[in-house]
Amino acid sequence: MSRDRSRLGLLLDRDFRRLFAATTVSQFGYQVSFLALPLVAVETLEVNEFEVGILTALTTAAFLLVGLPAGAWVDRMRRRRVLIAGDVGRALLLATVPAAWWAGMLTLWQLYAVALLHGILTVFFDVAYQSYLPHLVGRANLVEGNSRLESVRALSHVGGPGAAGSLIQVVTAPVALLADAVALALSAVFVVRITKREERPRRPDTHLVRDIGEGLRFVLGHRLLRSIAACTSTANLCSAATGAMVIFFLRRDLGLGAGVIGLVLSVAGIGGVVGALVARRFAAWVGQGPAIWLSVCCTAPFALLLPLAEPGWRIWLAAAGGAVFAVGVVVYNVTQVSFRQAVTPDHLLGRMNATMRFLVWGTQPIGGILGGVLGSAVGARTTLVIGAVGGSLAFLPVLLSPLRTMRELPSGPENHLEDPLEVQVVERIERRRSERS
Repeated sequence: MSRDRSRLGLLLDRDFRRLFAATTVSQFGYQVSFLALPLVAVETLEVNEFEVGILTALTTAAFLLVGLPAGAWVDRMRRRRVLIAGDVGRALLLATVPAAWWAGMLTLWQLYAVALLHGILTVFFDVAYQSYLPHLVGRANLVEGNSRLESVRALSHVGGPGAAGSLIQVVTAPVALLADAVALALSAVFVVRITKREERPRRPDTHLVRDIGEGLRFVLGHRLLRSIAACTSTANLCSAATGAMVIFFLRRDLGLGAGVIGLVLSVAGIGGVVGALVARRFAAWVGQGPAIWLSVCCTAPFALLLPLAEPGWRIWLAAAGGAVFAVGVVVYNVTQVSFRQAVTPDHLLGRMNATMRFLVWGTQPIGGILGGVLGSAVGARTTLVIGAVGGSLAFLPVLLSPLRTMRELPSGPENHLEDPLEVQVVERIERRRSERS
């Protein structure tokens, strides 16, 4: 019995189970919209490579537009309420696409608007989500909490794309977006039922620019966070460039149907499940610092198998390469996100996460446009090659940092600094905070 309890861990906590359930339904719903939204553009509206690139860019453009102020705003609000509002708002937005399609009024401009507004709500949701977890589970349980939630995302990448592809073939891409809308609504219901409440944030100073500046100084003044930001932003830039062309390449260049595309993505998603299962053990084996750069260095080159794909066995070889790549992505994310959460003081969590999101996700709209431009100029296949090569070099910033040999990373906000400049930055932030209080 005690062994079963130790295996369940955080799942024995009722509130964490509800967050876990919310994550489960929303992640499986996301797989539908990830596949359906570009297919609406490619098949229903018959757009070209550049227009698909713009659509991809708009899904993440919000990280540039509101990424920094989102953190300051989230730190002034109860994060659970932000999660609920984000789920409900995104559900309503996605529901407008099938409604317009049924009315014969769907346009590319509506898809652009839905992508942008959906992205804005996602920014607030993601910042609040990562800032809420330490409150819900405690800092000592962050690695387990992130691993369990990441395992849900990984599982959704296995079963979600195949189910999404089959659903799209049966009901068409616009109608399939309703599945994600329903999933987001269910996610909001689960979050509403979480009973653990946060204290009302004490933010007597309402100077937004100053709050944003504190978040920037904290992240950029921390050499380990700087190196992680540089690695992740480079990887995301290249990933967005290739992501803009993946569906286009599989559908137009290889002539695969929605069902087969879903299966290909599902095979690649198996790696994410493996990554979630081995992340903690891998970090314990090689050390937390080396786990961050090795997870990228050893797996990113397998993304080169995708542009070599052709209908037949080579498409499944590419899917297997995607699975290996996904192992590294999940191990990297579990390790570095847990570290970021552990070293950040509570009152800076929202701004730290928003600043990191601004730096690392802000490259994605640039990558999406770059992918569209390259796709129009040299074709989708060559764009995938360029993106894979760039992503294979993304590990260099963390390799060249102290993370290269740090088996144990700092585990608390009170002892995470070694560089005198970093000490001065955080001391200045704490002094200003105490003066305002």
